[in-house]
Amino acid sequence: MTTSTTLWTTFDPEAVALAHQIIGRRAELRALAACVQTGRNALLEGPVGVGKTALARAVAEGLGRGFLRIDGDGRYTEAKLVGHFDPPGVLARGYQPDLFVAGPLIAAMRQGALLFINELNRMPEGVQNVLLPALDEGVVHVPQLGPVKAAPGFVVIATQNPAEFVATGHLSEALLDRFELVRLGYQSAADEERIVRQEARSAPAADIVAAAVALARATREDPRVRRGASVRAAVAIADLATALGGDLRAAAALALPTRIELVDARETPMEQLLDDLEKKSPLNGRPSSPR
Repeated sequence: MTTSTTLWTTFDPEAVALAHQIIGRRAELRALAACVQTGRNALLEGPVGVGKTALARAVAEGLGRGFLRIDGDGRYTEAKLVGHFDPPGVLARGYQPDLFVAGPLIAAMRQGALLFINELNRMPEGVQNVLLPALDEGVVHVPQLGPVKAAPGFVVIATQNPAEFVATGHLSEALLDRFELVRLGYQSAADEERIVRQEARSAPAADIVAAAVALARATREDPRVRRGASVRAAVAIADLATALGGDLRAAAALALPTRIELVDARETPMEQLLDDLEKKSPLNGRPSSPR
């Protein structure tokens, strides 16, 4: 456990969802808030674009916690996570505590804040190992500085994409044992349409919104697609189709290639897939209805 002290704060999922414009996700908000309130670290698992970061930030603010974020990267180092001593200062005065520049882990521990690690399973093994004592005992031993103890309220929320995503690795059993798991799947079509209407920049017509969502969802079910599109793609399609006079096919050609992964691009070229998906669209090439 990171700390034996719990910081109980009334958490109203409805008020938090309204304040952060979160559609649906009430069960996930409650689960994540329960983890944070009881000082338990949480691992959010789900595909890209399902709102993992938004949920973590909403819970942190809803519980009055500080929020520090780092992004998983295979080049991320232990020194970036923990911190370092200022080199010129060390040369002049030696390893003095005031010369230590805290990294996000030490800063979050000192502040009793929520440390959000996006895509933890992309972090190098060495960085993951540095987290273990912080998660387990709430203490990190920094060379030349000594032990840093976590203030009450310190907790880690990390995310990981499912194993089938590119550039993801596996978390060690020891690290997983320090987390509670909150899974996020794709939301219902109705919720995704609400998200598109909320996030779109162009006030798209209702039929364009429905077609954009249907198209994005179709990529998740097509056996020729290894990784389908999230609601972010639907938002982009809706905006672009509106700007293109209702041309869903042209909008999809712009929005989908960077957001989906084909099983075999040689067997199923992107153009063929888009043609097939567009034929199933509720619009099917006809102009959109007036707003």
